[in-house]
Amino acid sequence: MSNIHSSAVIHPTAEVSEGVEIGAYCVLGEGVIVGPETKIHAHVVIEPYTHIGAHCEIWSGAVLGGVPQDRKFKGEKSFVILGDHNIVRECVTIHRAAGTGEATRVGDHNLIMAYSHIGHNCNIGSYVTMANMVGISGHALVEDRVTIGGLVGIHQFVRIGKFAMLGGYSKVVQDVPPFMMADGRPSKVLDLNVIGLRRSGVASATRSALKQAYKFLYRSDMNVTQALETIDQEIPPSPERDYLLDFMRNIRYGYGGRQQDAR
Repeated sequence: MSNIHSSAVIHPTAEVSEGVEIGAYCVLGEGVIVGPETKIHAHVVIEPYTHIGAHCEIWSGAVLGGVPQDRKFKGEKSFVILGDHNIVRECVTIHRAAGTGEATRVGDHNLIMAYSHIGHNCNIGSYVTMANMVGISGHALVEDRVTIGGLVGIHQFVRIGKFAMLGGYSKVVQDVPPFMMADGRPSKVLDLNVIGLRRSGVASATRSALKQAYKFLYRSDMNVTQALETIDQEIPPSPERDYLLDFMRNIRYGYGGRQQDAR
């Protein structure tokens, strides 16, 4: 059985699974789906067409599924899709997508801290940590196991690769390659995220190879093309090496250092 406070307002089309807790003065709109064992604290607003997975916890003041802040949006039906085991802290906002049938997506096991914002059409991976007051603009892609410091601003269409770490107060206007630590205004790659890789169980040999790749890219006199050729020739193939090479090569096809930006 679900535990729903008497003051909560739930649309007749909303689907609430077993074991869900819904606190006082919450509002669930049309077509909302809430998965099993999810807890929604008081004063949360879940706007229409928002799907929340199992074992999530949504804290007071959060607004999920709000209308996108996009001039192209004309009221079409679109979605927010949130996976399982996510923690969404106080006053977080996640906007649904622009475009009929499109979705803003958040994976599993993420920690999204207070006052952060995820814009329309974003795609957030799993095991992502976002500190307080992070702002992610529309169409951004944040891949798995990324750590984002407080008060970071991320430009629309930016892609952030797996295991990247962004220092607090950073201004991110270009793609951040996987496995790297970046900081600054605008942000720049400073080092390899060795601690993050070690904590996630990445093998020592792989970490050493990625460290050498980082040196070729950012601590040598080679340009990016030369560094990528050297990495391809001198560092043994591995899924991590190949992923880094593909990521870096794709940046050149975008606009302003953002591979997802086709302008």
